[in-house]
Amino acid sequence: MEADATRSLVERFYAQLWNAWDDAAVDSALTEDFVFRGSLGTETTGRDGWRSYRDAVRRGAPDFRNDLVDLICEGDRAAARLVCSGRHQGPLLGLPGSGRRFQYDVTAFFRCREGRIAEAWVLGDVEGLRQQLTGA
Repeated sequence: MEADATRSLVERFYAQLWNAWDDAAVDSALTEDFVFRGSLGTETTGRDGWRSYRDAVRRGAPDFRNDLVDLICEGDRAAARLVCSGRHQGPLLGLPGSGRRFQYDVTAFFRCREGRIAEAWVLGDVEGLRQQLTGA
């Protein structure tokens, strides 16, 4: 897989699957056995597992957004730097909705296969997020 195709997939992952909450795009963007480790520490396998994670994040922050800052691609692999933001309206990190706005930094690593994303491993500043949600 060429770097340009990998770039397009990762950009689509954030623009459509996350920011637009486009459930129809999940099947065409992710492999059936997609492996995901989210910045909140949850690990899932398969498209439906990822959907469950995404939906839990959406319940906690209905306006949750991922903004790509940097994206580096080589072959079928990519590394991204993002800023995630939203308003804490429901359960997130085991905390009830606070109404507070949040923004935290994330790094994500991807591996693609056969024109789809096969793996994503996301590391986020969870402690900084927790402090924002609790006001501590």
